[in-house]
Amino acid sequence: MELREAIGRRRSTRFLLPHKPVERHKIQRMLEAARLASHWGNVGSLRAIVVERDQASQEVLDALPSPVAGYQIRLAPVAIVWYLDNTAVDRQPDRLRELVDAGALGYGDDRHQALEEQLIPIFVDKGVLEALKQPGLNDLDCGQGIAQATLMAFEQGLGTCLLGSANHERIRQRLGLPDTCRVLVVQTVGYPAESPECGGQRPRQPFEEMFQLNHPDSPFPRDPEVVEELEHDRMFQAPAPLPWREAELAWLVKAFDLEGNGML
Repeated sequence: MELREAIGRRRSTRFLLPHKPVERHKIQRMLEAARLASHWGNVGSLRAIVVERDQASQEVLDALPSPVAGYQIRLAPVAIVWYLDNTAVDRQPDRLRELVDAGALGYGDDRHQALEEQLIPIFVDKGVLEALKQPGLNDLDCGQGIAQATLMAFEQGLGTCLLGSANHERIRQRLGLPDTCRVLVVQTVGYPAESPECGGQRPRQPFEEMFQLNHPDSPFPRDPEVVEELEHDRMFQAPAPLPWREAELAWLVKAFDLEGNGML
């Protein structure tokens, strides 16, 4: 599948087949894709615990749902708890040394010396590493890894949805993670119970309001030919809701006995 089509159709799949397990090799491919994502200083602070519904304790399963996502956790055969490990930042000097050895950082015969005498002291001696443990750059790079895992899931015919939680701290404690870790998001994974279109292209903010060129008051010019090209490549779909979406939702609610479960 072309990357552009995968990106365009990579939307949340909220209804998953509860009776169809997800093969572990498919989950591994998602994790492999996340591992290869770019991360500042080659730190790689992204971590994940894969929770298989049929194998997990009830205590862990009860900790995962948020007030608006209970049924999604209940249906999903797998939930991946993505979290950030701040202790990875402490090992950044060694990660930089690996980059130099691999020829990915610096140049010339003195690049190892320059690393030890110039770059590493900036991070270590001036307290930059501690500042980088705060929410920000690490979260951004972890998001890149999760995005790559999501694309890999779609490539393998899986459906996923990224869910926040009302209590990430509860999830951290129930999973036994140290307090140096911070839960980012829970990702449900399974085989889709709904159509690939999921009712059509969901609303997005106007292109011109989101992106600017050279100045905040200058919208980036949107070329109609590029839009037409992406439509041809199926990155864009017909806008939601498609005519049959309400009937599909009614069938899903009945099939999975979701009446009275609140917000869908």
